[in-house]
Amino acid sequence: MELGSLIGIIFGIFALLITILMSASFDIPVALTFFDPASIVLVFGGAAASTMLSAPMKVFTAAFKALSVVFKPPALDPAEAINKIVGLANTARKEGVLALEDSVANMDDEFLKKGIMLIVDGTDPELVKGIMETELSYIDERHGDIASVFDSLGAYAPSWGMKGTIIGLVIMLQNLDDMAAIGPAMAMALLTTLWGAVAANAWFLPFANKLKLVSKEEALLKTVLIEGMLSIQAGENPRIIEEKLKSFLAPALRSNVGEVTVEGGD
Repeated sequence: MELGSLIGIIFGIFALLITILMSASFDIPVALTFFDPASIVLVFGGAAASTMLSAPMKVFTAAFKALSVVFKPPALDPAEAINKIVGLANTARKEGVLALEDSVANMDDEFLKKGIMLIVDGTDPELVKGIMETELSYIDERHGDIASVFDSLGAYAPSWGMKGTIIGLVIMLQNLDDMAAIGPAMAMALLTTLWGAVAANAWFLPFANKLKLVSKEEALLKTVLIEGMLSIQAGENPRIIEEKLKSFLAPALRSNVGEVTVEGGD
């Protein structure tokens, strides 16, 4: 579980609830009026409808499946990736490039495995680079499409809140002679604006930003792998490869290189 996401959700809900309770002088029935079903349905239903109109259904559904990444991001360790590359470079240097086929056979990283197998098959370095960079670009594009769903939800939710405000004002103006109807209509007008802002800024836009950050970290990892694989194919010294790839990392992370047991290496 990603601690930041969990704390963010809990703190956000806590801040909302405690503010509502304090505003209602801790009168629970009064506080519950903030959770107006009509306002919530309009904001969330309207935002979802607009987003479904603007994105293919397969991307829309994939976005909600990807929500698990917000709370449990994939294990991305550039230092470990560099250690794997250095281990493979040592194997290639001692036993030859063909020995890499056995080294990657049990690896879970399909991206790394694909690149190494292209090298083992004797593919031209420029073609290897082109294939792997193309795959990386399509991964980035898919991740961007998914994040854009939550960006869209975050953009549409406040606008649907404003629509609810207009509906509430119309109801209020139509019933100016009925004082009992003015209060509920005005409450709906304000509550839809509230829920539109909450939905966008407490959930949808933060979800989009977290997905973009995870995607950026994965792109960096795969860039390191591509550079490492091409260096292996070029026959560079493993120590030189390590120093080259460490330049991709922040200084605080560079000390972790060499500390991870390398799978398939010496």
